[in-house]
Amino acid sequence: MITRIDHVQLAAPKGCEAAAREFYGAILGLREIKKPPSLRARGGCWFQCGEQQIHIGVETPFQPAKKAHPAFAVADLGELRETLLAHAVKITEDDSLPGTRRFFAEDPWGNRLEFLECNLL
Repeated sequence: MITRIDHVQLAAPKGCEAAAREFYGAILGLREIKKPPSLRARGGCWFQCGEQQIHIGVETPFQPAKKAHPAFAVADLGELRETLLAHAVKITEDDSLPGTRRFFAEDPWGNRLEFLECNLL
């Protein structure tokens, strides 16, 4: 029986590691975790996100996910918005989900990401 989501994998192009560490690590504040030695040669990198992980994996040829996306629950959406804007990350506001403040953005390779604050009603 399924008990939880362990990780979400996002695709990125070859040579993505420095940009992944900057975006997911430095800007979003996720802690990088070491990949198992048997998987390191594949490239990419992994980050801890609460109890789950975000795996950035190399895909060739690469194509960003424009519809499918992870949604990150955020304690202070306004602060994250300002941080992303300060790093020239484009924000797309969305108010179509009642009781939720949210926006969409893209990682350095164009993968869609959702950031939200829930239970505002």
